[in-house]
Amino acid sequence: MIDLDYLAFLENILTDNRKSNFLKVLENRTKHFTVAVEDVFQMHNTSAVMRSCEVFGIQELNVIEQRFGKRIDKEIALGAQKWVDINRFDSVSGCLADLKSKGYQIIATTPHENDCMLEDFDITKPSALFFGTEKEGLSKEIMDNADGFLKIPMVGFTESLNISVSAAIVIQSLTNRLRRSDIDWKLSEEEILVKRLDWAKNSIKDIKRIEARYYQENPR
Repeated sequence: MIDLDYLAFLENILTDNRKSNFLKVLENRTKHFTVAVEDVFQMHNTSAVMRSCEVFGIQELNVIEQRFGKRIDKEIALGAQKWVDINRFDSVSGCLADLKSKGYQIIATTPHENDCMLEDFDITKPSALFFGTEKEGLSKEIMDNADGFLKIPMVGFTESLNISVSAAIVIQSLTNRLRRSDIDWKLSEEEILVKRLDWAKNSIKDIKRIEARYYQENPR
């Protein structure tokens, strides 16, 4: 449950322009789609995917770090980590189980012949979009557990794209279609309040001191 008094206290510190921007951005945020990346060795690729999620309104990014550990480059993410929720998993099975428990269908992005083309993808179902590396693709575990497969139409000699490029193309296409649809894709009122609080805290320097002062003056 959100402490509305605390939220009001923090937002009173922010400029009107900042608060207005929060509401404007949150109006276009969605959890109808979520993105997952698997064991991406080059950290700048994961960071670039995070930026694409932020730019195109995907609120959550799921990162599987089974083999290479934590590899998000904050410099390349350019602050996106302040506005996108990062769910980190140390196993593929853990990530799959979590997403399925939230009602997402598992969609593997691959360049295979019989996959659904991007423009034909059914956007009505909440979907977790999985991306693997350009060289190795997605693991067998993800492919075996996928509910569907998606590919970007390509007409050149090259058969695959860098993960960050693939993710940007897919996310931009699907979120644009989503916003033009009648699907209930927006964040709930409660989810918006949660993000307003998180973003306010991320925007205020020395937030721990300010938070301590607030609760000292307003004991629960």
